[in-house]
This record gives sequence, C-alpha cells and structure tokens, in this order.
Amino acid sequence: MMIKIPKNAASFMLCNAFNKLQGTFTVHSFKTSNFSFSELASQTILTPFHSNPASNRESLLFDHPRSMFEKITNFDDALKLFDEMTQRQPLPSVVKFTQLLQALTKMKHYSCSINLFKQMAAVPAPVNVYTTAIVIKCCCELHYTNQGFAIVAYGLKRGVVPNVCIFNTILNGLILEDRILEAETLFKKLIKGKLCEPDVVMYNTMIKGLCKVGNNDTPIALLRLMDERGCEPNVTTYSTIIDSLCKDKMVDDALKLFNEMILHKGILPNVVTYTSLIHGLCNLGRWEDVSKMLKEMEDKKISPDVLTFSMLVDALCKEGKVDDAKALMNIMVKRGKDPNLVTYNSLIDGYCLRGEMRKAREVFDSMRSRGIIPNVITYNSLLNAYCKNSKIEKAMLLFDEIIEKGLKPNVVTYNTMLHGLYRVGRCKDARELFNEMQAHNRISPDACTYRIVLEGLCNNHQVDEALSLFRLMGENKLDLDIVVYTILIDGASKCGKPEIAKALFNELSIRGLHPNVRTYNVMMGCFCREGLVKEAKELFLQMEEMGCLPDHVTYNVLLQGLLKNEQHDTIEMLLKEMDGQYLSVDASTLSMLLHHVSSGSLDGTLLKLIGKLVPKKGMDAPCFQYRWR
Repeated sequence: MMIKIPKNAASFMLCNAFNKLQGTFTVHSFKTSNFSFSELASQTILTPFHSNPASNRESLLFDHPRSMFEKITNFDDALKLFDEMTQRQPLPSVVKFTQLLQALTKMKHYSCSINLFKQMAAVPAPVNVYTTAIVIKCCCELHYTNQGFAIVAYGLKRGVVPNVCIFNTILNGLILEDRILEAETLFKKLIKGKLCEPDVVMYNTMIKGLCKVGNNDTPIALLRLMDERGCEPNVTTYSTIIDSLCKDKMVDDALKLFNEMILHKGILPNVVTYTSLIHGLCNLGRWEDVSKMLKEMEDKKISPDVLTFSMLVDALCKEGKVDDAKALMNIMVKRGKDPNLVTYNSLIDGYCLRGEMRKAREVFDSMRSRGIIPNVITYNSLLNAYCKNSKIEKAMLLFDEIIEKGLKPNVVTYNTMLHGLYRVGRCKDARELFNEMQAHNRISPDACTYRIVLEGLCNNHQVDEALSLFRLMGENKLDLDIVVYTILIDGASKCGKPEIAKALFNELSIRGLHPNVRTYNVMMGCFCREGLVKEAKELFLQMEEMGCLPDHVTYNVLLQGLLKNEQHDTIEMLLKEMDGQYLSVDASTLSMLLHHVSSGSLDGTLLKLIGKLVPKKGMDAPCFQYRWR
C-alpha cells in the first residue's frame, strides 16, 4: 500500500519513511462497512478534514462535555450519544469524538471503539493524533497490531502525523503478540529513519519485549544506548532487566545493576525491584541475603506488597519451612495485606509436601471464609498429597468435588489421579479414568500421562497391556522418548520377561535414541537378575565408551549382581572407583558387603574402604530469620 503525499512538509518526509517501513510488515485491510482503511489511505487527500466551529445548539448540548462523557457507563449509552453526534450538521469537533472513544476504551470496550471509528471514517468525522492513538491501542489490545499499521496510514492521509506515543503503542502490540523480532526491526527503523526520537517509554517497551524472550544482553545494550542518546532510564528500565536476570538465576549480575541504579544514577528502587531480587535470592537459597534485602526495604520504608509476601511464602514452603511461611502470612494480615489465592495455594502445597494433610485442609477450609475461592491448582495440591499417601478414597471424593464446583480438571489433575490409582493397584479404575479423560475431547493426554499409564501398568505386572499401548503410541506418532523405553525395559525385566527387555534395549539404536544412565542401570539390573554378570560388566564398559557416566546407582547395581553371583574379582576395584568419585553405597549393598566380609568371601581389609563409602548425614539448610513482627 503506497501512501500518497499530502502537502504538509513533515507529512511528506514521514510518508516516504513509512512507505519504506511497510516493506517489513504485512498490513492487512481494515474493513469498514463500505471500504477498508488501506483503500481509503491510498486516496489522495490534499488537505486534512476539519469540522466547522460548533453551532449554538452544540454548545448547549456540550456545555459540560467532560462530565457528559464520564457518565457513559455502557455500550448502549455510547451508541446513543454517537448517533446523536454523527447526525448533527456540522459535525461536533474532533475533541468530542475523541472523548467518546476514550470513555469506551477506559471501559475496555475495544471492539466497540474500533467499530465507532469505522463509522467515523465513513462519515467522515474529524480525527487527530489522539483519536488514532486510541484506536491503535484498541487494535493492539485485541492483538490486531497489523491493523494498527493500516490506521497509521489512514491517519497520514488525514494529515495526522504519528508521534512517539503511537509508535510506542504499536511496538507494545507486537510484543503482546510475541512478535519480538518484528518489534526490534521496527524500533531500529524508527531510529535509523529518524521517524521519531525514542523516549524512555519506548526504550522500556523494547526492553520488556527482549527480556520476555530471555535475551538479557540486548536489553543491557539498550540501557547503554539510552545514555549515549541522552535519554534517562527510570526505575522501570532497571527493574525490568533486574527481574529478567533474576529469572535466569543471574542474581549477582542483577545486584551489580541494582547498585549501578542507586549509586551512579541516583534512581530509588521500588517494591517491584526488591521483589525481583528477593525472588532470585530465594530461588538460590541465599536466605541471609534475603534477610538483608528485607531489612533494607524496611529502612527505606518500602513496604512489601502482596506479590512480595506471596513469593516469600512460596519460597519458604518449597524449602519445607511451612511454619515460617504461616508466620509470614500472619504478618501480612497485620500489615493490611490480605493473602490472595496464590498465597493460600503456596501454603497448602507446603503442608501437602510435608504430608501434614490436616493443616492443609484447615487452610483450604479457611479460604472460603475469607472470600477466596479455591481453583484447580488448589485442588491439585491436595489430590497429589492424598495420592502419594495412598489415601485414594479421599482423593476420589475431592476429584468429584472439583466437578461439582464447576471447575474443569486439567491434565495435571488427571495425571495425579491416574498415578494415585495405579499406586494402589486399581488398574481398572485408572483405565476408566484414562478413557473418560479422552472422551468428548475433554483433555488430551500429554507425554507425562502416557508415562504414568505405562509405568502404572508395568508396576502392576500388566506388561502386555503396556506394550500394546506402547505400540499404539508408535502408530499414532506420539513421542517415544528414552524415558518411555526405560519404563518398559524396567517393567519387562521385573516381570520376568528379560527377552522383551533386551529386544526393547536393542531397538533404541533403530529409533535413533541414546540410553541414559537410568536406562543402563535398568538393563544392568535385568542382566544381574538373570545371572548374566558378564553382560552387565560389558554394559558398564559400554557406558563409558558412549560418554554416559555411571552414577552411584550403577555401581550399587553392579556390586549387588557380583555379590549375588559370588564373583568377587572386581569388587575392590569398583569400591575404589566409587571412593575416587565420592559416591556412596546404599543400605542393601552395604549389608551384602558386610555379610561377605564376615563369611570370609571378601578380605577383611576392605572394611576401611567400605566405611568411607557409607553416606554421611547432610546438614540442615540455614533458618530464615524474620525481623518484621
């Protein structure tokens, strides 16, 4: 769509640049009832349209224009007023139309704003830069950013020169649609073509988009470019990059930027900045630094918000410090920060992880009294805990409650229930639930679902059914990864079908899959169980040749196989290798080793070496100290 040139010199330059710019993007027609904006924009309009001065009647109708537009509370009111405005001759001023669109946009009636703008174009009603900016924002909010370009073109033909605010809106729209590369291209063209000088909002928009895709180097480069071009960054600029660095566990880099922000730029951090840093430190278990950061917030009189508290509660619960998390929630309430659904979900999950179901249920029941409705995530935490503790009847009741409450179980809900049912041997019920899951396209099983079902069948000695499902997966071209094969090899081996296990293992190379350490461990266990120690040793050597390093399970499996089959020649060598790699023996292997030493099968001098391989108790994680009481 080539934009023809209006008389205005500034518009002339901008149209030239915009024509070049459009080559990078696909701009679709924006249809009104009789024409598209792209068609209208291609027409030659030598002078922009302006309405005549308001008549006496208009002044009476719009004596208090702001209060009138503020009274618009619904779509019908807007339509009624719009109809009245478009029927007037001469038409009301551009300010009145813009105020109407702004009122609708504030109520998030984006589609309505766009439709009225289409009708304005058909009249045609007057437009200015604010009018087009509002409609472009509506397009971007609805993920119709391409249409935003068409409206820019339409505005140019009406003599409306897009400003930095309009380009900010379009950039933000591209980012909302995850079109980051296109946003970056547009940003570069705006600078290179001198269409506008980016302000801090535009830089922040681009930094937000680049951080969204985990690109930290380019946002930092943009931060440096701001300095070069004399655009001062603000707290949002730094906080966005700091948050991205923390999410990528680059907390030390984030702290350096934090210090630069305060010491060199004199920019005061806000609660968002601190929350990002605290979250990053919590994820790395740096509780001392978390305490310092909280103290710093207190000294600067920056009060944590609900997000900060909720994030701390979640981090503490994941560390198993649920009592501390509960105490923190009490502090929240005292400080007038009401815990939200996320906070409660974290606390419930924390109790569930510790198996404290009574306390989890107490928190769950207390939510409703505070006006907070549990969601499917809340139920999933409880279901997971009940299933792990083999309380399947309670889990089934809770699962039924999800349906009764009008919530929709997700794939995690079904996976949890399937795992629980197979865990207690209720294969028939699991199969029915699996079928129900797929019925009426309710929920599509994911890779995890199939792994759970295959493992559940194998653990319940239904290897043949597992193999049938496995072959069906192949026919349906579902992912058959190394984890699936390992589950089946293990199942066949433990169910006394070593030939099937070996056949599956040999099939890996045909599928282009590489065994991982668990696959090797399972296959070695199969050989040792069948007394094929020589084959197990060969597999052990093959591991190293294939670049798959053995772990402590590998050594324990091989040691137990050698001891069971009274083959002691390589025992000492394996123990020394374990010592050199700081690996430990498990309880079963230790018991067997001591038995063979006491019976004289192994040399008693090995006791010292065996003692070095007994695992030591780990140290407890440092306790998180609170200063706010």
